[in-house]
Amino acid sequence: MTDGRTYPDRPFLAVSAAILRDGKVLVVRRARNPAGGLYSLPGGVVEAGETLIEAVKREVDEETALVVEPIALAGYREVVARDADDKVERHFVILPFAARWIAGEPKLNEELSEWLWVEPSDIASMPTTAGLAEIVARAVEQIKGAD
Repeated sequence: MTDGRTYPDRPFLAVSAAILRDGKVLVVRRARNPAGGLYSLPGGVVEAGETLIEAVKREVDEETALVVEPIALAGYREVVARDADDKVERHFVILPFAARWIAGEPKLNEELSEWLWVEPSDIASMPTTAGLAEIVARAVEQIKGAD
């Protein structure tokens, strides 16, 4: 059985947010695959007709109940997972944004098992999705540059 995102005929566009608050960044632990058990940034798939900024705000709200202000792109990531027969099982192009926390306190949904506000320098020692420390470092630079 597939969920509509497995064995795709095209990549899915997704967004995420490196949310900064008082010098710390929010990381969330994924409750299920893909990336189950790993820390990452809140985010998800862009819906048809939605701008990237709208998608960041909606996904962060849906996953954490936070209100954020996206500032700038903080890079990109591609996730291509292949099955045992080398068929593409999942393919996502993820656009992470640097974002400022505006309001709210994190609340988990069924996709997340934990949230933490952490020092950006601590991310490198945590079990995370690929490239998370670099994306967060870039987001921190962009937020500082925007202030």
